[in-house]
Amino acid sequence: MTNFAITNARVFDGSEFHTGKAVIIRNGKVDAIVKSRNIPSDIAGFDAQNQILAPGLIDVQVNGGGGVLLNDEPNVDGVRAIMAAHRKFGTTAMLPTLITDHREKMDLAIAAVTDAIHQEVPGIVGIHLEGPYLNAERKGVHDPNIIRPMEDDAIELLTRLPNGRILVTMAPEKATTGTIAKLSERGVLVCAGHTAGTYNDVQAAISEGLRGFTHLFNAMSPMSHREPGVAGAAMADDSTWCGLIADGYHVHPAVLKIAIHAKATGKIMLVTDAMPTVGATNKRFVLGGEEIIASDGRCALADGTLAGSDLDMISAVKNCVEMVGIDLGEALRMASLYPAEFLNLADIMGRIAPGYQADMILFDDHYNIARSWIKGAE
Repeated sequence: MTNFAITNARVFDGSEFHTGKAVIIRNGKVDAIVKSRNIPSDIAGFDAQNQILAPGLIDVQVNGGGGVLLNDEPNVDGVRAIMAAHRKFGTTAMLPTLITDHREKMDLAIAAVTDAIHQEVPGIVGIHLEGPYLNAERKGVHDPNIIRPMEDDAIELLTRLPNGRILVTMAPEKATTGTIAKLSERGVLVCAGHTAGTYNDVQAAISEGLRGFTHLFNAMSPMSHREPGVAGAAMADDSTWCGLIADGYHVHPAVLKIAIHAKATGKIMLVTDAMPTVGATNKRFVLGGEEIIASDGRCALADGTLAGSDLDMISAVKNCVEMVGIDLGEALRMASLYPAEFLNLADIMGRIAPGYQADMILFDDHYNIARSWIKGAE
């Protein structure tokens, strides 16, 4: 159905909720939001049965899903499988994420995402390279034997994606002066993560164009009252974005609340940091030769070290509402509009408004996804 209208929904357009309105879709875009009685006669209607219609959710950190880890299957089929798994939970746009790996694997992953976008695999808008240019002091589950300084041709590698967004997580204190500026000038979105940097290190990085912070609080120097560290610098700055993993394990709900209130409005975005267990029956997988088990929504090594998450985006929204007490509209913005702004895609994604891409989700009061559309297609 190329042209259709969605009726009888509680429509959240990215700013506010509407009732008694119909959303008209034509040729993959939102054409209009009108009173239900004003639907054109040539448009077929779809009854949403009073469920919530909202902008599709956007996840900028997705290591895997549906039993697939990008590091293990850096090809179009792997990318497609990850996206399909997360779409069931409301994600309509994502950055498949490669965890620290060898150069050959980075080449393959970038090529796979390039091909996926060229083949118009629904929902793939770029790639996230989380490493390998990190600080081993804050390695998390990243392999310290692969973490390394930037190669001489790293900037050429990191600017290779021709048709989508590329996000790079790095430790700013490990980069030579001017590196972040060169990447930013060429369109790379640079985030600080897995870093032992100081407040001053972060300020220098921000002055060069640092875009944001990967999984706030995790794998970064913490805030204290005399040394704000990376976490403090992230919350204090109004120009950058912070990713938050709202699974109740990576960050305590009380600290989630503090961060959301401390950071400038519009600069917190929900991420999953999801592993292959999301959307899969098998809750075990291997990373770097070590088995990781997902139990009660928590992914960890045998010693308890967190290793990504078993979180999906609609659950992150639910957790922000039910565990943290955030308004549903704001929780949805943190999962759609704000990541769209981070990606410089807010002119086409993150809202249900005329001219916007028809990326939408329909869900009930228990956060069960009933249907989703990407460019107007289910």
